[in-house]
Amino acid sequence: MEGLIESGAVSGVLDVTTTEWADELVGGTLSAGPTRLDAAGRAGVPAVVAPGCLDMVNFGEPQTVPARFAGRLFYQHNPHVTLMRTTPAESAELGRILAAKVNAYRAPVTILFPTKGLSALGEPGQPFCDPEADAALLTALRQNLYREVPLKVVDAAINEPAFSNACAGALLTNIEAARHHRHG
Repeated sequence: MEGLIESGAVSGVLDVTTTEWADELVGGTLSAGPTRLDAAGRAGVPAVVAPGCLDMVNFGEPQTVPARFAGRLFYQHNPHVTLMRTTPAESAELGRILAAKVNAYRAPVTILFPTKGLSALGEPGQPFCDPEADAALLTALRQNLYREVPLKVVDAAINEPAFSNACAGALLTNIEAARHHRHG
């Protein structure tokens, strides 16, 4: 995706699943590297960013999980994918990273935060539901985002239509704002 954005073929970015940052920070297997989330900012493309699946770190089969994570909360997604819940401290650091990345964007950008789960596993009653960790992420975003970057808290889970509609609306608003700025 980052390469496609940099190619100039994209007029807006709806980046709802930023889970690769959890893997980059904690040491999971699906990191996209430290430049993840940079392309839209560098390209000046309007964007919406959400903390989708920042409540989990990806590993392979259970025996591939590093011993240093013993005692953590895991979910066996399938025989080849083991997920680990991020802690409040890790979530706070992810909020700081997300804010720093988005603060560098040159085009209109909005962060949307779903209050009822960052993933299907994070919804109320699900194994990764952790209001304290989610609150730490939201607090870090609020404390570190530049004042001019809108942070919209949506009272929905990330997979609910209400959240999707909010994302689409924010992206269309940002694309229109960028168009007016260029031609205004």
